[in-house]
Amino acid sequence: MATRELLAELVTQYARACSQTITSEAAGGVDVAKRVQAGEAVDIVVLANNAIDKLITAGKLMAGRIDLVKSGVAIAVCQGAARLDISSEEAVKNAVLNAKTLSYSTGPSGVYLEQLFERWGILQNIKAKIVVPPPGVPVGSLVAKGDSELGFQQLSELMNLPGINVLGPLPAAIQTITIFSGGISANSQDPEASRRVLEYMASPITADIKRRYGMEAA
Repeated sequence: MATRELLAELVTQYARACSQTITSEAAGGVDVAKRVQAGEAVDIVVLANNAIDKLITAGKLMAGRIDLVKSGVAIAVCQGAARLDISSEEAVKNAVLNAKTLSYSTGPSGVYLEQLFERWGILQNIKAKIVVPPPGVPVGSLVAKGDSELGFQQLSELMNLPGINVLGPLPAAIQTITIFSGGISANSQDPEASRRVLEYMASPITADIKRRYGMEAA
């Protein structure tokens, strides 16, 4: 979901430039991976690079993933809430401990955050106040509704949501970068056309668009 809006724009631009009809659909990463594993007909898959690698190993995608964007995690609070200090690792740890509720995604960034909280020695203490977002529900929407006081998610998923204030990215010392990559289905009807789409999405011509959506070229 972190790349949903970016990919929609890139698909539109490529389709217009190359007179190519492309049908795209966004869904949660876990769901997408399951659908590809189950053999759903598709040409191109975009997921976190480790998920793409697993699908290549399983024979569901062709060898040779194409890295598209790098995406970092940011922190958000409800609009109007006090602005918290997140300038250092210790400041973020204190914010987490002091929050009544917090939420983070079930994707790669969520896995990383649980490992971080475990390393800090606080995971067991805060488990009761973690709000798990339902599938397909952005963490930011839980923050906007007041269901979660503190929200952690990819910057691209937070930056355009109404009702929240993005405090900023995680400090460099604890930031985690997810690389989103594209792969071509082993059952693609036109693998060469699919590769041209992914090569366009990875090309320098798309760098400014990626920055506009809170990401960097991979």
